[in-house]
Amino acid sequence: MIKVKIRKEEDDYKQISILGHAMYDEFGKDIVCSSVSSIVTTTVNGILSFDQHSLTYQVDEKGMIIHILKNDHITQTLIRNMVHLLKELQESYTEFIEIK
Repeated sequence: MIKVKIRKEEDDYKQISILGHAMYDEFGKDIVCSSVSSIVTTTVNGILSFDQHSLTYQVDEKGMIIHILKNDHITQTLIRNMVHLLKELQESYTEFIEIK
């Protein structure tokens, strides 16, 4: 299962961790993992294209941790959209992705 943990302070996102594997299918064929990867990668790259100092991230074999450094409108709006898309995915694949 993919576990998404969200840390907010008031209305601002501060950290998001995406860890694990959905186990929907084997590696390379897992549409849930592919969807999560696409959503997160597109969001992170989009934010960094506006401001290289808006966030940092760490990727390893367990997953990804995103540290949101700025509370500006673009960064927070794109992160909010990413979380919304992940929640929509969770509604369709509740056994494979959990958001806290």
